[in-house]
Amino acid sequence: MRLPQPDWPRRLPAKFVTAAATLGPLGTRLPAPGTWGSLAGLLYVLLFFRHLTALETFAVCLTMSYLAVGITGEAARRLGKSDPGEVILDEFVVMPLVFLGWRFGPGGVWPEWAGLLAGFALFRFYDILKPLGIRRLQSWPEGWGIVVDDFVAALAACGTLHLAAWLWTLR
Repeated sequence: MRLPQPDWPRRLPAKFVTAAATLGPLGTRLPAPGTWGSLAGLLYVLLFFRHLTALETFAVCLTMSYLAVGITGEAARRLGKSDPGEVILDEFVVMPLVFLGWRFGPGGVWPEWAGLLAGFALFRFYDILKPLGIRRLQSWPEGWGIVVDDFVAALAACGTLHLAAWLWTLR
């Protein structure tokens, strides 16, 4: 089964597509753009997802990921690259998945800053190294390959974060 690249982004202006895919200057002017996209995603989590249920978060991320497939795939086509490093919308939109079911604020296993830092570090680990078959997902066509590997990396980071928190409570 071949997943077709959404064609709706072809009608969007090139400047908009590339600006959205690179999060403006974050992807084009700073070193380590994936890290900056992930940090922006962390801010996105804090501003919009702290009080959502896991189901609501998953639904929003699924929708945003589909939009990111279209935009990142079209940006890659216009840039003439298969998975451009400056395209970081994928890291941004999946970052809330790292914290699915995570308890923010008082009553959490760790101080909030520690949970956020751990989730961020785990996501970067899975996003950069792509273990557990995540690397193979990059071979999916166009925007699907750009976004799906990050989607799965975020879920792997989420599982690892929850496992670490559970092990912490056993000590």
